[in-house]
Amino acid sequence: MFDIHYFKKLLSTNDKAKSYSEGSVIIAEEQSKGRGRFRRKWSSAKGGLYVSIVLYPAEQPGYLTFIAAISIQRAIKKLVGLNTKLKWPNDVLYDDKKLCGILSEGVFSGKNSKMIVGIGLNSNNKIPKSLLKKAISLKSITKKEINNEKIAKPLLKEFEKLYSDYKNKKYSKILKQWKKLSDTIGRKVKAVAQQGTYIGRAIDVDKDCSLILRLDNGSKKKVIEGDIFALD
Repeated sequence: MFDIHYFKKLLSTNDKAKSYSEGSVIIAEEQSKGRGRFRRKWSSAKGGLYVSIVLYPAEQPGYLTFIAAISIQRAIKKLVGLNTKLKWPNDVLYDDKKLCGILSEGVFSGKNSKMIVGIGLNSNNKIPKSLLKKAISLKSITKKEINNEKIAKPLLKEFEKLYSDYKNKKYSKILKQWKKLSDTIGRKVKAVAQQGTYIGRAIDVDKDCSLILRLDNGSKKKVIEGDIFALD
C-alpha cells in the first residue's frame, strides 16, 4: 500500500507530505521545524523517527490518530518488548512520560484534498533538558541504539491493517483496541479545553473519539479537544 520516501532532514515531514499523493509515506531522521497540536514546537533532533502518512480525506479523523497510536505501541512492543500506554488524544507514554506524539492534519484543496498523519517518536534523539521531566526516548529506556527502520516496518504494517478496518467503518473495533491500551481512562485528570478547564475522572471515550469526564458533582462532561493532565 505504501510508497516510502526517506530524507535525512526536513523542515517538517507533514509539510513535505502535502505535495505527495495518497499512499505515500515521508520518513526523516531529523526535523528543523517539527510541530505538535495547536502549532506547538516539537523537538525533533537527529536520531528520532519522524513519519508522515498521506491518506484520502477522512470521515471521523480522530480514529486515524488512534490507529497511529495503537500501531506505534505494537511496533515498540514487538521490537523492544516495552509496554507503552496511550494518552488521549494523541500521545504514547512510558512511565508517564511522552515517548511519541501524533499530529493528524487535513489538507483541503478540492480533488487534491488529503489527510496527513504525522508520527514523532523519540527513539535515539536527545531529549532537551527542559523536557526531561515530561519526555523520554527509547534509547534512554533500553540503553541501546534503536534501529528506526525496524520500528517503521511493523508500524506501517500495523497501520495498514487498522486502516483497513477504518475504511470498512469498523470504528468500534478500533476504539476497543485503543481503550485497552489507554492510560487516560480511569484516571482523575484536569482537562484544559477551548470551552473551559474541568477536573474529573476520565470514564470513557465515545464514538466521536471525545473524552468523557465525570465531574466531582456527578455530571458528565464531553471534551472534544484539549490537553489532559493526570492528577493521580
